[in-house]
Amino acid sequence: MSMKTMAAVVRETGGSFALEELELDEPRPNEVRVRLVATGVCHTDAVVRDQIYPTPLPAVLGHEGAGVVEAVGSAVTTVAPGDRVVLSASSCGTCRHCLTGFNTYCTHLYERNFGGRRTDGSTAFTDADGAAISSHFFGQSSFAAYTNADERSVVRVPDDIPLELMGPLGCGVQTGAGAVINSLRPEAGSSFAVFGAGAVGLSALLGTIVVGVTTRIVVDVNPDRLALATELGATHVINGREEDAVARIKEITGDGVDYALETTGVSPVLRQAVDALGVRGTVGVVGAEPPGTETAFETGLSMTRGWSLKMIIEGDSVPQVFIPRLIELWRQGRFPFDRLTRLYDIADIDEAFAASERGETIKPIVRFPAS
Repeated sequence: MSMKTMAAVVRETGGSFALEELELDEPRPNEVRVRLVATGVCHTDAVVRDQIYPTPLPAVLGHEGAGVVEAVGSAVTTVAPGDRVVLSASSCGTCRHCLTGFNTYCTHLYERNFGGRRTDGSTAFTDADGAAISSHFFGQSSFAAYTNADERSVVRVPDDIPLELMGPLGCGVQTGAGAVINSLRPEAGSSFAVFGAGAVGLSALLGTIVVGVTTRIVVDVNPDRLALATELGATHVINGREEDAVARIKEITGDGVDYALETTGVSPVLRQAVDALGVRGTVGVVGAEPPGTETAFETGLSMTRGWSLKMIIEGDSVPQVFIPRLIELWRQGRFPFDRLTRLYDIADIDEAFAASERGETIKPIVRFPAS
């Protein structure tokens, strides 16, 4: 049955998130109703708020949810009421990419994660005037106290973990760590440079430690974030505002890094990451730039260096497999992603976004009042 729920709604391009009471409809057969405990705040929410990626407004965004299952649709088989869950991206499960384990490249990726509607065109939320509010952002729209999420977005997690900290595993943390562990797969003893010390970049740094990378370089312009990178295990940090990052990386490594990861979504930084590669090096890209952005690369002498470029979505992760693995690494003290987080109340969601944009908070998490 339908119910009332509080949600943070953005109604106009670049607007604030206003708390409103919405009507949440009944879960469809393939959906899971989740009571949210907390949800991470991600840069992708900001770029949709600003309509760089045009999910229809007004909308309930949020895509790093963590909560407790309240009810399940008739076709749901993977979770039951009372289960604790983390929410991640959605996929169709039936296209050739999903069927071969590459669900982050689902043929229907955009409409299922950014379309603001179910595949039948309906939305889960309506406002007090009966107007439709975009839902199912990344299959979940977790800036709501209750939501109806796609079953394929739902990952069951253990009962004995602090659920309010786990939401960022659903996107930002798995993107960074997965880019290393699942996508680039650096060899033990290799060298790796991470460009950008935000939540994704520092999660990537933690991933390099897990797999045994021995030269771990982080490039950023924020001294506080570079200091934290050092505390987390970077062997070298470079302030890109004060030093020539490419020259410094080649000084450290002798030729250039074996692997680099660009997390900032800034085209000149991507060019730096490419130029910092050694012979047969590989650069991964997870920083989302506006559609249509182009980056120029040198393609003459580059031929003799044999470098590779790899575009990566969500860390090439199967969330139901990878998120439990990250949780186990965290339990063992080998993946302390919680050091990146800061908690806010949902009423302070605009300040959470602002603190992230100012560089003061690496990974904000907004909490919902206990029901």
